[in-house]
Amino acid sequence: MKILIALNHPAHYYLFKYIAEGLLQNNHDVQFVIREKDILEKLLISENVAFTKLSEKKTTGQNKVNLMFYGLVKLIKQEFNLLNYVRKFRPTIMMGTDIAITHVGTLLGIPSFVFNEDDFEINKWFCKAAYPFASYIVAPECTSVGKFSKKKISYNGIQKLAYLHPNYFQQDISVFNTLGLTPDDSYFIIRLVSLTAGHDIASTHKGINRNLLNKIINKLEPFGKVFISSETELANELQKYKISLPPNRIHDLLASAKIFIGDSQSMCSEAGILGTPFIRFNDFVGKIKILAEVENYYKLGWGIRTHEEEKLLSTIDHLLGIKDLKIIWKDKARKLFEDKIDLTSFVTWMVENYPASIRVMKENPDYQQRFR
Repeated sequence: MKILIALNHPAHYYLFKYIAEGLLQNNHDVQFVIREKDILEKLLISENVAFTKLSEKKTTGQNKVNLMFYGLVKLIKQEFNLLNYVRKFRPTIMMGTDIAITHVGTLLGIPSFVFNEDDFEINKWFCKAAYPFASYIVAPECTSVGKFSKKKISYNGIQKLAYLHPNYFQQDISVFNTLGLTPDDSYFIIRLVSLTAGHDIASTHKGINRNLLNKIINKLEPFGKVFISSETELANELQKYKISLPPNRIHDLLASAKIFIGDSQSMCSEAGILGTPFIRFNDFVGKIKILAEVENYYKLGWGIRTHEEEKLLSTIDHLLGIKDLKIIWKDKARKLFEDKIDLTSFVTWMVENYPASIRVMKENPDYQQRFR
């Protein structure tokens, strides 16, 4: 079987990493195509993964008109490049997180599986462009897909478990030596993102500003080392906090951090799953069901809106005062693992047994419980 995987975000590579490895081990032909986003290309290079790039990253203005115009131009270019690529490769199935596979798949009669855990209501631009043309939408049970529920393949899980489940993730503690730490050192990670993705095309969502960042650093530094991961270049005076680490090692560092604070959706969820308390500070709070589950049901972190700076600072104080913080959080994360399926095994089965697997899931959604 020939399988094409299309990526448009660093976290999405990890989503498919072990799925692709399993399919390759079973003698399937798997190929990656990407559009440049953040550290995605560097990540694939660091992992020695072959890929084809469909478009180059270009800096644009942050207003709505620029984002929409350049987004449309980039999409057209991607679709043209993908069309030419697919005509040569002729995959049996296309799957991934890129809109282009749904359009090209429809044009060439190739099934497309779109993976998404953002609710339709919060990511309308992507969903309206992709869902009408997608063959199937693979999403967590709690994720809304609007009027396209007949296309949805629901699973009892979270995308991040495809690579952070104990079946796949084993922390490499050599990361401590790389950063001049010991396993007993306390440290904190702060993540800053630009918040100009498709789900924020109106630029209405804000995150951690410079003044608040200084306050956070001042609170944390007396208790341990502070690291900052930033989507954009840090100011000179903040360079001493910059994480100097290959992109494929960040989860090793995240797993032992005492607290994670960020305006990133993905890394907050990853932190909680790894048993690291997180504070998510942005205006997506309360709008994404899968994150609400991680925060409110499993109690692995806090979502705080940007007008609640004092709440953020007081939550940091609260966490710093908890004895055996990491032990408590690892136990909470263990409960999540027990409740959810092994997403990698499930998707691998679904692909290898397509189209019969779709019929099985439609007739008996609980079949997925075999993948634990």
